[in-house]
Amino acid sequence: MSEIEKRVLGKSGIEVTKIGLGLWAIGGDAWGEVDDRESLDLIDAALDMGINFYDTADVYGEGHSEVLLGRAMKNRRDQFIVATKIGWREFDDAKQTSQYDTVEKLIAGVESNLDRLQTDYVDLIQCHIDFRDPNMEIFVEGFQKLQEQGKVRSYGVSTSDFEYLKAFNADNMTAALQIDYSILNRTPEKDIFPYTIKNDLGVLVRGPLAMGILTGKFTKDSRFEDGDFRQRWHENEDEYRVFLNDLEKVEKLKALTDGRSLAQLAIQFTLQHPAVTLAIPGAKRVSQLEENVQAALLPPLTAEEFALIDSLTPPGGGRKIWPA
Repeated sequence: MSEIEKRVLGKSGIEVTKIGLGLWAIGGDAWGEVDDRESLDLIDAALDMGINFYDTADVYGEGHSEVLLGRAMKNRRDQFIVATKIGWREFDDAKQTSQYDTVEKLIAGVESNLDRLQTDYVDLIQCHIDFRDPNMEIFVEGFQKLQEQGKVRSYGVSTSDFEYLKAFNADNMTAALQIDYSILNRTPEKDIFPYTIKNDLGVLVRGPLAMGILTGKFTKDSRFEDGDFRQRWHENEDEYRVFLNDLEKVEKLKALTDGRSLAQLAIQFTLQHPAVTLAIPGAKRVSQLEENVQAALLPPLTAEEFALIDSLTPPGGGRKIWPA
């Protein structure tokens, strides 16, 4: 297999493969049943394929995703670029605020991430809260102190809210943005991507497959297993209507799948935007991982292929895919 291209993650200076591995699913609490042994084998396979970037969070499986990544890294930490997130644990829904109301609490929280990961530093720490909560400045100050202590190499934020991003990056020290972006959701192209380019923020694309919709494997009759949050697409009338509309677009996109799968087309699309550093699609099986990696090695999409995509979702258009 050819080597995966590496790109620099914004002002962090860290070189990352343009395909990473999102580790939400291996937490085991949101995407249906998973097996820990298979999850560890998946990470092994990703390393063998040349992937160096792994994204997790403290709430994926209540920390189980981080624990598994920590086990996978044992005695080979130097082969991993590790990104994790913090913010949603014990979030106060009534007050719409995180528990991290002091820098000391924030630092202690990140140290618990490190404990689960069995490492003394992470390459990228991210604020997981996707809107401006009252403790935003504490996250920024805490992340910068952790940087000074050598416990994090860089920091970022996970959001699709442009005003919040600008506030979080007020001093232009933020290294990266994690954002939902796909053929179905091109909203970041309007304001956010020009801003990230201008301010040298690396961009991690989550949701390039739109929660699996852009794999082409779903129909209007598809059902999701217990424990899979996508069950709501059938339980909520409005979400089901949007799901059906998305499936109509997917059928038209199949015209572009000569020599590639629909999932590979979707990943290629995200990687060709000049603002994007890498995509971090999730996977539960090695076969899915192999398909994702191959997308990074295919020839770029042509102008004609982009024209068909534009006709379905115009530049800057589409809709945010939950959770965005």
